[in-house]
Amino acid sequence: MSESMRAFVIEEVGRTAVVDKPIPEPGPEEAIVRTTAALICTSDVHTVKGALPVPGGRTLGHESVGVVHRLGSAVTGFTEGQRVLVGAVTPCYRCTYCQRGFTSQCGGALGGYKYTTQMDGNMAEYFVVPAAAANLTPIPDDVPDAKAVYACDMLSTGFMGVEHSYLQFGETVAIFAQGPVGLSATIGAHLMGAGQIIAVESRPERQALAKQFGADLIVDFSQGDPVEQIMDLTGGVGVDAAVEAFGFPQTFEACVRVTKAGGRVSNIGYHGENPAPLQLPLDAFGLGMNDKAIHTGLCPGGSERMARLMRLMQSGRVDPTPMTTHTFGFDEIELAFDLMSTKQDNIIKPLITF
Repeated sequence: MSESMRAFVIEEVGRTAVVDKPIPEPGPEEAIVRTTAALICTSDVHTVKGALPVPGGRTLGHESVGVVHRLGSAVTGFTEGQRVLVGAVTPCYRCTYCQRGFTSQCGGALGGYKYTTQMDGNMAEYFVVPAAAANLTPIPDDVPDAKAVYACDMLSTGFMGVEHSYLQFGETVAIFAQGPVGLSATIGAHLMGAGQIIAVESRPERQALAKQFGADLIVDFSQGDPVEQIMDLTGGVGVDAAVEAFGFPQTFEACVRVTKAGGRVSNIGYHGENPAPLQLPLDAFGLGMNDKAIHTGLCPGGSERMARLMRLMQSGRVDPTPMTTHTFGFDEIELAFDLMSTKQDNIIKPLITF
């Protein structure tokens, strides 16, 4: 009889539960990780609300770290008991998309995001790592789990938002929304040498974190049109780049409006919950001819990217843990998920310990 574990699952749209499941066995190229820490993502909330079609009983979660429990027969370079992290995106590195460099689109659009959408996620006591040799990353001894777990998705996604804005040192950038992804983009923009970072956010606790992470100016959209405020701050010129980290048509349009001619818009917000189409304001888009570029993307995966994020944490250049506003044991996962769903108690990111 198989040993069992506890897993946090979606039972049906709008309903979750903690259930018992067998501890999985690894395939030849897979690994099984025993979870030690995890983060709840707003994407999990979207999934439970019905934004993504997943079957009942599917395990949620895609931000977990732990120790190697068991290795498939073809997996080398790791040992049982070794501390590891796994990116939220787990590419195969064999398909044409991966070979062309689009690892998050593995096998097709958004295909690298396998946890929960194509297989059980990792908000469980044990989880499967596909293509383990390419997706397991050792955690250095001096990087605690509570810090390392931010590399799985938040930092990788936020940094990608800045990378896709093609930000040059000394340039100006506006980052719309300072949730965990937007805050991570602020960290990334600061690291990449932005000359001025304008963070758009209305919640005081998130404004304070944005400043802590490197934002120079705060635009509070509850106090007036953020486009007008940003244009005033830039002398009517606009910014070199804008990062959309919220996932609403209004913020996407605002990003287009605040970028100067020849500027870049990087979209990392998830737009699946709002059925309204995204609008391109023709005046701000120069009737399609003012050299503005729009780049989209999903969290990049793979062990090399995770290893680079580990080095940034080891060096002390990056510490995302101030985003952790709440800590819960796995026994309290449903309470933590409810808080993340309602955004009560000024929650930003809840850490789950196992």
